[in-house]
Amino acid sequence: MNHRHLLPNEIDLLLDGDVGFGMSPLRAHAATCERCAAELEAARAVVEALDRLPHFSPSPMFADRVMARTQVFQPWHVAALDSVRRYVPDAGPARVLVGVAASTVALLLTVVSVFVVTRLDAFLFVGQLLLQRIRTAGFSALDAIASSVLGDAGAGALSASGATGLALAAVAVLVSGALAAGGLRAAVAVSRRNR
Repeated sequence: MNHRHLLPNEIDLLLDGDVGFGMSPLRAHAATCERCAAELEAARAVVEALDRLPHFSPSPMFADRVMARTQVFQPWHVAALDSVRRYVPDAGPARVLVGVAASTVALLLTVVSVFVVTRLDAFLFVGQLLLQRIRTAGFSALDAIASSVLGDAGAGALSASGATGLALAAVAVLVSGALAAGGLRAAVAVSRRNR
């Protein structure tokens, strides 16, 4: 055993006074090796100093204060399970009732999901049909507004010009509105100065 020195855990075993198998060679090595004997004495001094420290206990609310300041990571599945547990009663009959209700809701959602997936083409067709009807109604309303503002001839010319004509008309309306607002503002400013 003279070829190596004592490991920290072996020094701990000697300090604790263990009497198990293999302890006598460790004691013999500590008695013959100056370095290991010095380490054992230094460790013994630390243990004695720790034993002389006054014993105290933390306040009763110490753990609560520490945990209030500590951010604890909680995996999503644990948080979800805790959320579900709050709604599950502890009593047997009520627990069975909640289980039956949850199973019924799950079965209903499954049936509706399967129905929607198998009828997806019908839902897409109905959705496209509704979208087309809304678009047609919107264009009809815009055509009626354009007919009342521009007259039938102007509305016909506007609808014949397509998207480009609509964009130019929208820009013309915005520019004329901005010019009208600017002119009105200038007229108000002039009238205020003349007072």
